[in-house]
Amino acid sequence: MGIDQLYQNLEKMKKLLMTLIILGLGSSALAQTYNTFEPSKTQFMLRGYGHTGFEYLDTGGEQESTFLGATFAPIFLYKHSDKLMFEAELEFELEGNELKTGLEYADVMYVLNKHMTVRAGKFLLPFGTFMERLHPAWINRLPSRPLGFGHDGIAPASDIGVELRGAFDLGGPKMNYAVYVTNGPRIKDGSEEPEEAGMLDFGYYEDVNLAKALGGRIGLLPLSDSSMEWGISAYTTNSTGAEDSDYKEVGAFLWALDLSYVKSITPLQGVVDIKAQYNSSNVDTATYYEIEDGISEPYSFDNQSSSFYTQLSYRPIMSGSDFIKQLEFVGRYSDFNAPEGAEWEEKSTQYAFGLNYWLSWRSVVKLSYQTTKMEGGHDSDGTTRTNGLFVHWAIGF
Repeated sequence: MGIDQLYQNLEKMKKLLMTLIILGLGSSALAQTYNTFEPSKTQFMLRGYGHTGFEYLDTGGEQESTFLGATFAPIFLYKHSDKLMFEAELEFELEGNELKTGLEYADVMYVLNKHMTVRAGKFLLPFGTFMERLHPAWINRLPSRPLGFGHDGIAPASDIGVELRGAFDLGGPKMNYAVYVTNGPRIKDGSEEPEEAGMLDFGYYEDVNLAKALGGRIGLLPLSDSSMEWGISAYTTNSTGAEDSDYKEVGAFLWALDLSYVKSITPLQGVVDIKAQYNSSNVDTATYYEIEDGISEPYSFDNQSSSFYTQLSYRPIMSGSDFIKQLEFVGRYSDFNAPEGAEWEEKSTQYAFGLNYWLSWRSVVKLSYQTTKMEGGHDSDGTTRTNGLFVHWAIGF
């Protein structure tokens, strides 16, 4: 190879090297300009619970037994940032031969500061603590709900609106609070279901008037270990009827007291858990109509209802036996009183006893016996007693 050819090859290599350097610097600058990706703060989480079981009921000699179709309730949690979040719970349940679906809640939350969070959408109402905190099957210590909750109950469960909530440290004791504005309930006027005239319908989410419902709860944890909480709740609206109906001016005021005490007690070698809640519903007196022999007869009644439950559970977690420490013993009393003179007038009491076995901290098999005495009710004019045996398996995930 001659000197001239070697020199030409070196010049070519020099130009190629300069080209690569320029391309490298260009891509580096390009990367610095456009590659601004940082670790994402968004997070998505799937949680929820499910349960199934067997029930045997004896009502005045009429017996029935059935295996229950599984209920599946997925909970979707999305964290957009440290301040903005979204949550939703769906519910799928076999009821009879049909699949029943529902939206338990779906709301957006924004953290204003460490003492305040605002949320909007459909959310569980902090009216007492049972429906907001304790009703999921793997948290509820018994297979059934106390009287006064759920269908035909007087305690509101959820609604659509906006809420402000938070908590404060009082230098040992602690306090939490929640205030909210929602569409509010609708009163049943008896036109569709005459036997339920005067009931409040908390599951009717479309607003039927210009009024809104205002509610709130204050909770106080007086002990430094937060083992006890007292709560008081209120919920009111000045209109429960449709804007153009005779029940537009019928208002309602509800209030509740609740108690929670959870404590590990060494002499008892276990954890004692006490829950209680009292609900009161006061609806303005109105005139309703019943049809007798084709004639419409007006009637009215003092529309006041109440319900109460108290529950005690004990779990011997300090036992030396791995089997015994997974057991839990539960007892609950509840009652429900509907207004005298209403088509749905009722006085009921219920005792429930349960033995639970915890497969893990979020999976439990529940064996329960309960007896319910009901006087009245829109399904009966006399006194009925129902005894039931329940076996349920619930799991949270």
